[in-house]
Amino acid sequence: MASGDTMIDGPVPISRIAGRYLVFDINVVTYLRRTHHICGVLIGSIPQVPQQNVFLGLPVELLPEEARLLVEKEVAYIVDDASQHRETFSTLVGDDRRKYLDSLRSQGRKSRRAAEEVSQKKIEKGLAKQALLRASKDTLQSTVAKSSTEPTDVTSFSNSSPSEESLFPDHPSLPTVSSPSVPSSAPYAVTTTTTSSVLPLSQGHIQQPDPVVPASYALFCHLHALDYFMTPGLRFGCDYTVYPGDPLRFHSHFLAVGHDWEEEIPLIDLVGGGRLGTGVKKGFLIGGEGPGTQGNTVRPFCIEWGGM
Repeated sequence: MASGDTMIDGPVPISRIAGRYLVFDINVVTYLRRTHHICGVLIGSIPQVPQQNVFLGLPVELLPEEARLLVEKEVAYIVDDASQHRETFSTLVGDDRRKYLDSLRSQGRKSRRAAEEVSQKKIEKGLAKQALLRASKDTLQSTVAKSSTEPTDVTSFSNSSPSEESLFPDHPSLPTVSSPSVPSSAPYAVTTTTTSSVLPLSQGHIQQPDPVVPASYALFCHLHALDYFMTPGLRFGCDYTVYPGDPLRFHSHFLAVGHDWEEEIPLIDLVGGGRLGTGVKKGFLIGGEGPGTQGNTVRPFCIEWGGM
């Protein structure tokens, strides 16, 4: 289940674009994170604030290891996005084309109604402000009229010239608010961000080869089977940053690096990784898949620097 009222039935599509594995559907993103502990990384800009890279949005990019794991567990399948779009839109005719255009018009009408509601609220706010200013002016005029009926000292105006005029008006003019125009019924032109409504993503003829994964894939699968969450470890110079739960709720516990079983590991890498992990209050975890065919053959080791 992706949300309170959205169910995910069957394998979900993962778009392969320029060698990267992307997910565009927020329901699928939530489903993968909640059910299968696959987080990915948000790489899209936010339309309201596009000139920053602190807060990002859809799509979510998956590691090749994450995409491969989902394919092997039959949770997802890979779609060659470019070829699928070319094939679909070149043959889009008849009812399919009409449905696609109708969906665009429907989105355009929703956008126009939303814009008209915002405009109407601005007009109502301006009219209320104008009424308040008019009431203030009437109160001021009544006060001046009362004071003009009282006797005043004529000598106080002896030094003023009758032809003398002020450069500024006594009361500022009230702002005018134009009357609301009759809204047009034409829908806004909409550029769709996704084409899931028009692309029939059937799994049969678009199955792609499994993603190519690095040597650390065995360690990734081992930690994932133990219900750990993992994100890319570039920030700490490792393969994966390992969390005991959702990264939104927990700090990471390990900096994981995968190796081949017979691979020689430079001692300086072990020392540097151990010092770095201990310095940021994490364990430096290395591991690899050992020889053998019976069960899980991955052996992890955790290193901590005792002098810090």
